[in-house]
Amino acid sequence: MSNDNGAAYSSSAHGSTIGIQAQIVHDSTVYITHPDASPQEKYRVGVRLLQDGVPSRARKMITDAIARGYDGAEVRFHWVLAMLSARTHHDLGTEEVQALRHASGLVRTYAEDGWKEALRVTFDLLAVLSTAGGETGPVLKQLQDLPSYQHDAILRHLDLMLTGGLKDDLWAETLERAGAERFGNDRAQRVWAYFAPVPIGARALPPRPSTAAAARAALPARVALFVVSSALLWALALVAEPTRAVAELLVALAAGSAAARLGVRWWGREIRPGRPAGSGIPRPRDPAPAEGRFTDSVRQSFDYYFSIRAPYGFTSESWLAHTAEVRSSLAAEIADLYRESRVGVDRVNWLIRHLAEDTRNRHNNGTLFDRHQERTPDRTKALTVAALAVAAAATLAACGTALSGAAQPRPLWTFLAVLGAAWSGHAAASRWLEVRREEYRLARETLEYQEQLTARQAAYQRWKSRLDDLRPSEREMETWLTCDKTSFVDEALRHHRLTWRDLITHTILVAPGPSYKRGRVRGGPWRYSHYVFRLFLFTRDGIREVSSEFNFSDATRRNEQRSNYRFDALSSVQVTENVDIGYDLELVLTNGPARKIRIKDADAHQLAPDENSQEISEITLSATGSTHTFRLLEGIAADGRSWIERHGSENLTSLQVVG
Repeated sequence: MSNDNGAAYSSSAHGSTIGIQAQIVHDSTVYITHPDASPQEKYRVGVRLLQDGVPSRARKMITDAIARGYDGAEVRFHWVLAMLSARTHHDLGTEEVQALRHASGLVRTYAEDGWKEALRVTFDLLAVLSTAGGETGPVLKQLQDLPSYQHDAILRHLDLMLTGGLKDDLWAETLERAGAERFGNDRAQRVWAYFAPVPIGARALPPRPSTAAAARAALPARVALFVVSSALLWALALVAEPTRAVAELLVALAAGSAAARLGVRWWGREIRPGRPAGSGIPRPRDPAPAEGRFTDSVRQSFDYYFSIRAPYGFTSESWLAHTAEVRSSLAAEIADLYRESRVGVDRVNWLIRHLAEDTRNRHNNGTLFDRHQERTPDRTKALTVAALAVAAAATLAACGTALSGAAQPRPLWTFLAVLGAAWSGHAAASRWLEVRREEYRLARETLEYQEQLTARQAAYQRWKSRLDDLRPSEREMETWLTCDKTSFVDEALRHHRLTWRDLITHTILVAPGPSYKRGRVRGGPWRYSHYVFRLFLFTRDGIREVSSEFNFSDATRRNEQRSNYRFDALSSVQVTENVDIGYDLELVLTNGPARKIRIKDADAHQLAPDENSQEISEITLSATGSTHTFRLLEGIAADGRSWIERHGSENLTSLQVVG
């Protein structure tokens, strides 16, 4: 059963039209800083952003910390990595190169420690890259001697900077690390939790409001009339024959008292085939279209979870038939409890699954229909009828006793007393039983409500705790994605029989794939359950383009497509931004049709109140490599290969640390 919410669409590796699918925003504060946060706190968040694959925002945070006086070798090391992560020398502006040059001059002023050495090695690597035929042996030895964290961080964040022979020397090590980490930390069993919808809290059907107040208000007048009428009847009987009247009175009182006690057990408890789930909340006769869709989705979800949780001895079909009434009542209850705007069935599936399991368990222990079989014992019914009969007989006997006197007006008063006692007694008993019935019902439904809510809250906490325990961190998600890209690049190089020495530069574009779910933490980039990787390899002979769809859960890929074209064949590159749709990249080749590639979907309606749509968009574009790819493709479309040659790495020569 698919839980994706969204429109259907078609997709291919070269061009796609993508509809927004299930999307989750985790309410995390890992990237959130107070406006008055200390520079140390801003630096800490900046490092986390860098490690989690958000270098554009990391640059701003760490730069702000430095501007406010928090500086040192460690801070500058992470600042340099943030400046260069997911970028090449083509992406560096004049001011950024000057800032890097200034930072390289500061290295000698820092105290000698491991961070200063790591910073020095980073600048030495950049200097070697900008020197044709430069000697790489010494700097590679220095790189290998660094602690693993610094060594791995340099290789990861300078990935696009490292090219040519230097990249060849480091590629085997990069592949080995990617192979070791690609499926680490139980990836295949945990990725789904990142995209799982945030469950909505537990709810249960509350007790219906009591109607006892109205019945209780009408009770005193009827009781008073019954007392007066009964007293008149027995007074007339006592006047006529005292001894006989006393005996009849005692029998009537005893029988009436017994009938009252027994009647409460029978009529004082509402007789019905059980309280249908959802009956306490009236369902709208004409639901809005969105509500109708939600109700239909709830019923389908109940059918699904009941069918896969059938008890032993039942097939899915027979269990669905056996529980049709129960399932329908539960579906109506859940639809009424959670029918509100922007609440999808995915968020209540945990409860539907719990109710399906609870129904199966109650069937297994023989209590599935217990709550619908609250029958009064036959013995109680028989005793109640007998007590009423005795009370009625004693009353009729008293009536006869009263009429046995000789006074002329006595028959009239006797008739009025009997009529008043009968009417008021029945009315008072009805109101009294209604009060007791409502009190019993309210107590029973309150107990059921508390029991149901407690059980559902426990199920909610179990499910939420499981999601929290399994959900990968941002660093894990970024590590797995980086490893996938590394593996993809390696396969493309081997297919085309290329080495890094054969490449002028390269870029990889990561975009949402077909049938995706997407999620992010507050302040972080969107991550997808399905991606399309698109790799551009720029060689002296032209451009090699390789694209493939990736299932992020298990790192499988399909629908690979390859294209080869000259630099001058790329005639136009256009980037279109639409607030309501997202970003599209259109490539136009001289020898083929234009290809529109969806880079990201719109996300304004998925933002928290304190988030800026433009900032989140920039973060996502930067994290997917879009910013770098746009600049590179636009430059080549304008000037061809000469654009790459004009934007060489010579401006990095002066970054080598001296002394």
